[in-house]
Amino acid sequence: MFSKRAKSAAVIFVSAAILLTACGRNSETSGTPAAAGTIAAGPAKGTITVWAQADEGAALPPFAKEFEAANPGVKVNITAIPWDAAHNKYQTAIAGGSTPDLAHMGTTWMGDFADAFVPTPTSIDTSGFFPGAVKSTQIGGTTYGVPWYVDTRVIYYRKDLAAKAGYTTFPTNWDDFKAMAKAMQTKAGAKWGITLPVSGADSFQSMLFFPWSAGAELTDKDQTKWTLDSPAWVKAMTYYKSFFTDGIATPNPDTGAGSAESAFVNGSVPMWIAGPSGIGSIAKAGGPGFADKVGVAMVPKDESATSFIGGGDLVVFKKSKNQDAAWKFIQFLTKPDVQVRWQKAVGDLPAVQSAWKDPALANDPKLSVFGEQLKDTNSPPSLKTWTQVSAAADTALEKIVRAGVAPEDAMKSLQATANSIGTRSGG
Repeated sequence: MFSKRAKSAAVIFVSAAILLTACGRNSETSGTPAAAGTIAAGPAKGTITVWAQADEGAALPPFAKEFEAANPGVKVNITAIPWDAAHNKYQTAIAGGSTPDLAHMGTTWMGDFADAFVPTPTSIDTSGFFPGAVKSTQIGGTTYGVPWYVDTRVIYYRKDLAAKAGYTTFPTNWDDFKAMAKAMQTKAGAKWGITLPVSGADSFQSMLFFPWSAGAELTDKDQTKWTLDSPAWVKAMTYYKSFFTDGIATPNPDTGAGSAESAFVNGSVPMWIAGPSGIGSIAKAGGPGFADKVGVAMVPKDESATSFIGGGDLVVFKKSKNQDAAWKFIQFLTKPDVQVRWQKAVGDLPAVQSAWKDPALANDPKLSVFGEQLKDTNSPPSLKTWTQVSAAADTALEKIVRAGVAPEDAMKSLQATANSIGTRSGG
């Protein structure tokens, strides 16, 4: 359900984040946030070091050269880091006081490392970014960094098989969505109507659009209390469980690399929930001409049609010796035209809303759906304890689907576990 780079980060992320929560902080990165700095007039000068993960780190050098050409007095040094090593590398760098000037952070990592970041200068206007992306940069009432790119989940479906099932347009509400998934089996010959996450790292996070669309929230507005056993949660989890009890989704999905794409292409599972990387992976698995059979749709609506938003943020560290140039590089990377070119180069979705007016995105029948979905998104809280609660929720989800535990009982138990973990680090 998550991109390949997010999957590779998941295993190390759980253990490392728990360790970080338990071990306390370097005295230089604790206490009240430093005051937001200012950005000087004129071109950037000096040298900045940048750490970025995987595909982003590999694609960044040409953009850095462009920034250097526009700012002849600056030098940008980039280090690409594998996702599965990044969390530990940042943790070690912070503890040792050897952080880069600027770094690429996964949105769910922001709460783990916020003590080491410089607050975003007030002169940087984030009102033009997707609100859900901006939310990921807000920790404890302070904004750290700027959204770089976003990622959201939509429904991929086989248009040809949907037509056989009697659907020429994609359903927009929960009841019709489930009916279409069933019709994919009874009328279009699919073995299963849809693939849904059941267990393992981030399985719970992958299905959050169901409870969010039902009006559920992970915490209260102040992020001081978990709210996982509300009626909205029970309603959503009951609906989710029905896909398995009614035989529409398998409780034992194949989670091997490429398995979801393969099942989608051969028609045995003609609906799949994924991010933008699915466009390329399905096209590759299906071969020439298959893309014409692929439809992309927003998540179905209950109270709302709210999907997950993730992605990457750009942050500046307190230890940076050239914060001014670092912020100017961030401003450059988040210019609308640069965001459009970045999407073409890497596939990452622009975090700046105006970039979606570009014909390359607005006129693309698949990418434009992502642009619409990004207008209604939510994200997990930027709390240091989210990793622990999320892991407990993965277990609760598996119990609901595979062990037959009643959603009300499972969520009540999860709420008790979350209460014991809390919403703040004890370290």
